[in-house]
Amino acid sequence: MFPPHPVETIPGDPASGLLLICEHASNHVPEDLAQLGVPEREFARHIAYDIGAAEVTRRLAAHLGVPAILTRFSRLVIDPNRGREDPTLVMRLSDGAVVPGNARIDEAGKEERIRRFYVPFDEAVDTAVAQATEAGVPPSIVTMHSFTASWRGYMRPWHVGILWDRDDRMSAPLIAGLRADPAGLTVGDNEPYGGGLPGDTIDRHAIARGLPNALVEIRQDLIALEPGQIEWAARFAKLLRPLMPKAG
Repeated sequence: MFPPHPVETIPGDPASGLLLICEHASNHVPEDLAQLGVPEREFARHIAYDIGAAEVTRRLAAHLGVPAILTRFSRLVIDPNRGREDPTLVMRLSDGAVVPGNARIDEAGKEERIRRFYVPFDEAVDTAVAQATEAGVPPSIVTMHSFTASWRGYMRPWHVGILWDRDDRMSAPLIAGLRADPAGLTVGDNEPYGGGLPGDTIDRHAIARGLPNALVEIRQDLIALEPGQIEWAARFAKLLRPLMPKAG
């Protein structure tokens, strides 16, 4: 029996002009990696995956009829939203939790993780971009993430953040739309993190191709349960639909 493919691909209209990506969709670790020596309780935390992000991504893709790429492995195995040379590509320590299975990983072990998980993710994104381009509509790329309500004792005030680097074609209207939302949202512009991480998904797949892009961060307590996931998927569907380029 073959192991499941490390990437989930949701089909959608390649001519829609939009591709959704969720890099931290799963907290799964393949059996042969023995949970990386990490206690089971840690896999319910943000260190293992972006809580609620996968469910919002799937619902959003269904709303808009667009393709989506989601991982089927924990970010503790390897983080596809990092460049290959990034020291946090394979985390040895994450928010106070030691990852024994990564603590002594050598270059050969890292290369095996890249081959097994990172490369299939990149290839799935490349394929989706190629299909959209062949359909005549190179896609805008939006990546879906979630962040913790507090970090090292600091209560984060934002409900949602939009991260971006040099290209604000997607981020500017998303930020404006979210700030105009009647729910009175507190919206972060490159908060709670700064945009422009060298080698991340947006850098490799959108900026390198000149494609419009944005990274979405939704606070985890707002999308941990189904009602919030439904609400936020509908909210972003309303915002993204007018931004989807049309086939010429």
